[in-house]
Amino acid sequence: MFRWFENRLNPFPPPTYNQPPKGLVAFCLYFSRGAWPYIFMAGLLMMAIAITEVWLFSFIGSIVDWLSEQSRETFMAEQGLWLIGMAAVVLLGLPTLVILHSLITYQSLLGNYPMRIRWLVHNYLLQQSMAFYQDEFAGRIATKVMQTALAVRESVIKLFDVLNYVAVYFIGTVVIVASADWRLALPLLAWLGCYIILLRYFVPRLGKVAAAQADARSVMTGRIVDSYTNIQTVKLFSHAQRESAFAREGMEQFLATVHTQMRLVTKLYTCLYLLNSLLLFGIAALAIWLWLGELISVGAIAVALSLVLRLWGMSQWIMWEVSALFENIGTVQDGIKSIAVPQVIQDKPDAKPLVVRQGGVTFNNVNFHYSNDKPILRDLDLHIAPGEKIGLVGRSGAGKSTLVNVLLRFYELNQGSILIDGQNIAEVTQDSLRANIGMVTQDTSLLHRSVRGNIAYGRPDATEAMIQQAAARAEATDFIAELEDNHGRRGLDAHVGERGVKLSGGQRQRIAIARVMLKDAPILILDEATSALDSEVEAAIQENLYRLMEGKTVIAIAHRLSTIAAMDRLVVMDEGRIVEQGSHAELLEQGGLYAQLWARQSGGFIAE
Repeated sequence: MFRWFENRLNPFPPPTYNQPPKGLVAFCLYFSRGAWPYIFMAGLLMMAIAITEVWLFSFIGSIVDWLSEQSRETFMAEQGLWLIGMAAVVLLGLPTLVILHSLITYQSLLGNYPMRIRWLVHNYLLQQSMAFYQDEFAGRIATKVMQTALAVRESVIKLFDVLNYVAVYFIGTVVIVASADWRLALPLLAWLGCYIILLRYFVPRLGKVAAAQADARSVMTGRIVDSYTNIQTVKLFSHAQRESAFAREGMEQFLATVHTQMRLVTKLYTCLYLLNSLLLFGIAALAIWLWLGELISVGAIAVALSLVLRLWGMSQWIMWEVSALFENIGTVQDGIKSIAVPQVIQDKPDAKPLVVRQGGVTFNNVNFHYSNDKPILRDLDLHIAPGEKIGLVGRSGAGKSTLVNVLLRFYELNQGSILIDGQNIAEVTQDSLRANIGMVTQDTSLLHRSVRGNIAYGRPDATEAMIQQAAARAEATDFIAELEDNHGRRGLDAHVGERGVKLSGGQRQRIAIARVMLKDAPILILDEATSALDSEVEAAIQENLYRLMEGKTVIAIAHRLSTIAAMDRLVVMDEGRIVEQGSHAELLEQGGLYAQLWARQSGGFIAE
């Protein structure tokens, strides 16, 4: 039974990549698609529960009147059917309603509903540009995703379930009390007016504090995660105290919002308690006065006082629920700022998969700059023939890595175009573009998964033999065999830690090279691919890299010029432009920038 209800709402629907709405209501509606039948069903059941509970209070008043007015000898004969009906409601009807409501709420909604939101938001954020992630803490984004999903669930369910229950319950209470004497409803209506005033005063203030608190919480979490992610740097510079102070600043900012919130809560609780006390006194005094005038029965007094005591308890719960509602609304509004952000780089509606038959790459009048910064690439024209291997050379900041980034379409060009086999990369799908390009970077980052999973990341359908062959070609077999993580997993099954921290730089580089070898894309980019390797391992792997380059179009970036001197052509860049082209020997003969860089090298590296 539990499984049946748990399977009603799919927690992982097909993802959509449209920008979520920025309005609060529209945002909640957008991420609640598919869940509405169960939300409405839970609301209707809660309404039925509220009506039944109020009716039971009314029936208790009738019992009090019967017991005070009727004889014991005829009581069961006259009221037996009513009592049996009440027993059926108490023992069967109400429990059935509560069980159904619980199954829909707890099995169908509370787990699956926020998971749907996390799943959809996560898939949307995965399509965001590199710039989006460069501007945010990873921990902050993750916190926003988790907080916002729960906040949307709580906001919607409280509106359609809890507040619905409260409204029905209070209306039923007023009707039942007024049925005894209309004057008994007056204190309830006065209490409701004062209660609404309290809500209007305190709840928006609590909502504002909650929004600030959600943002402060994500900042605090982001700072802590940032310290853990860069723990090696923290320890290298002996800055544990500095990081502690940085985290404490975030914690103090968060704590300030908590203190503000708690002050409001104390004021609210005090006002509410006084209001409830006045309601109980008013109803009791009025009921006794009416009874003295023989205008109402003892049962009516019992019902009125019972319902007031019930409202006393409910009023505090209602206030907390409404406060929580606005707190969640504040959290959703805060999350919208990070989630409902347009994707800067999107596939065109008619984008087709890239088809690479030869691998020729052409840069036509390419201009690019980051944000409003100075131009990085200026009027750049470059044609790389199919199968040609070029080396990009230049000082730091010349635009080499940027050239690679725009080829991978991590950023959109400001002007010009890039063609692969005559196909404009702006008009093909991003996934197909990057699937046809293999890249090994200087700053190799691995996923916190097994070695096998990291090597096969570019080719998930690879067989075990293919994975082992790629590891062998990358000279990684020996050290992989010796790996063991803290869960006892060994070899290819061992996990490498966050960003591969359990491995040395050279080991990470070799796994990254094995990953690209297994991917076997027609276009290959090597950005300081062997920079983290010692000379012996580099010499051993170089032959395999040259073998990997066979039949591929290759773009290699290296500060160590000796590693790219044997390329078909060297392209020298300076201040975003191509200033020289030719072979190693030709460029030395020209005596230009390349010759200067070669002459200045110390140990094979370019001087800044």
